Amino acid sequence: MKIGCPKEIKPQEFRVGLTPNAAREAVSHGHEVMIERGAGLGAGFEDAAYEAAGAAMADSAAEVFAAAEMIVKVKEPQAVERAMLREGQVLFTYLHLAPDPEQTKDLLASGATCIAYETVTDERGGLPLLAPMSEVAGRLAPQVGAWTLQKANGGRGVLMGGVPGVGPASVVVIGGGVVGTHAARIAAGMGADVTVLDRSLPRLRYLDDVFGGVFKTSYASAGNTADLVAEADMVVGAVLIPGAAAPKLVTRAQLSTMKPGAAIVDVAIDQGGCFETSKATTHENPIYEVDGIMHYCVANMPGAVARTSTIALGNATMPFMLAIADKGWRQACQDDPHLLNGLNVHAGKLTYYAVGRALGIDVVSPQLVVKG
Repeated sequence: MKIGCPKEIKPQEFRVGLTPNAAREAVSHGHEVMIERGAGLGAGFEDAAYEAAGAAMADSAAEVFAAAEMIVKVKEPQAVERAMLREGQVLFTYLHLAPDPEQTKDLLASGATCIAYETVTDERGGLPLLAPMSEVAGRLAPQVGAWTLQKANGGRGVLMGGVPGVGPASVVVIGGGVVGTHAARIAAGMGADVTVLDRSLPRLRYLDDVFGGVFKTSYASAGNTADLVAEADMVVGAVLIPGAAAPKLVTRAQLSTMKPGAAIVDVAIDQGGCFETSKATTHENPIYEVDGIMHYCVANMPGAVARTSTIALGNATMPFMLAIADKGWRQACQDDPHLLNGLNVHAGKLTYYAVGRALGIDVVSPQLVVKG
């Protein structure tokens, strides 16, 4: 198979879809790999490393899209990239379609087969291609939140760990999954007073058993959430419903109950955000203020640590990428129901139910599609 990797063009996105190691693996499996020149520079990978791995270099994204049977990326294709997709081509990347009707419309119109990293599953019910970026984003959240809390950035001027005689910051993490767990660990490690909210009692028990004494846990009822948010210096939104739009758990009216200059970090912004006042920002202009509350809502947080993120993502995606290339997407999905769960679009049809519910689009069963 001809595998193509263009340079990411989303603002301030420095990751790359294929590492030189992944390119080498694909070439060793007998596949052709084409990389757009400069695609890996943001993550510290020189063109020469790809050439040494056996990849061919292309001078433009258009050349990559025209030649490749499968496009491997990081972020959802931008409008100019969607226009280059064609019928029968495979797109393997993060999509986050539920809050993005324009992208969904364009992918359906392209006729391409689109497999989303964020909805591929594993035998434990996890999301193995989302998990590494969730880990990165979770660990970044307290770091960027602490920066947002600095007075020069509009925040309350509160130090995460406090100092002798002055208490630490109060941090509330909404969601006890991968993002929330890593955010809580780092925030607690910075010395903050941390509480994790979740609606799953088994998950709360797990967190309490494993991290008891490191951070606190609490049930995420509406009243409990409102009370804790009102007392927080920082609130991290870490809620995920696979493939679906994130639920709005904090309303604009609740901002008036919060401490002036408190920080909101919405890691769920890729799926529309879990705060009513959230809107996507970029690393170039990451924060904004609503009713005295500072919002950090960067939609590609892991792009800030591009080398770590690229290597972590590549470790997770490479086996699936190789399966698609070795067998073809249809056979690979027939052999692996977890990869089949990643199928979101095929030949003008939507194949992921949560996206269909969010956007009001009819959905075709992926099991029917894969059988041809």
